[in-house]
Amino acid sequence: MMTQTTHPVILASGSPRRRDLMAAAGIAFEVVPPTLAEPRRSTVPQPVQWAEALAYFKARTIAEQFPGRIVLGADTLCVHEGQVLGKARDADHAREILGQLSGTRHAVVTGVALCGPQGKRVIASETTGVQMRTMSDAEITAYIDSGEWIGKAGAYAIQETADRYVDRLDGSFDNVVGLPIGLVRRMLTRM
Repeated sequence: MMTQTTHPVILASGSPRRRDLMAAAGIAFEVVPPTLAEPRRSTVPQPVQWAEALAYFKARTIAEQFPGRIVLGADTLCVHEGQVLGKARDADHAREILGQLSGTRHAVVTGVALCGPQGKRVIASETTGVQMRTMSDAEITAYIDSGEWIGKAGAYAIQETADRYVDRLDGSFDNVVGLPIGLVRRMLTRM
């Protein structure tokens, strides 16, 4: 099913995972990644609002360059015990993050923002619960050696081989990958 617009949606993201999800969903789009650095915080009292704010920040930055177009921004956060676990800085940080997630439940929150003509905007988010099984030190090391953690919130990629460490998923798989397509479709309809 193709979502029709006069012009393709502009995806304000450099994420190949978001591009893959949009393409698989049949949504016409083009990519214009934002070039401004994202503000980051390690402890967020309201992770949902923070994810939505970051998504809006990305969408608005690109919408200012393309007035009259629909721009989609998204930001995915991994939240464990009230702490936002972003992308790992390096392999040691990835090991620390995976050690925190091992054998526990966390939430993946993706904020999605659409900015459109005449300042119209639609902002929402989706949350998915993820139960990780306990990972051995050898498994964590092997996963880090694979490089799949690079550039991923929570230092894992469920769409690659990290799904073997997930015992239970409560919510959207696409959301954990980085873009809840069902939510995006509903938002495009509203826009």
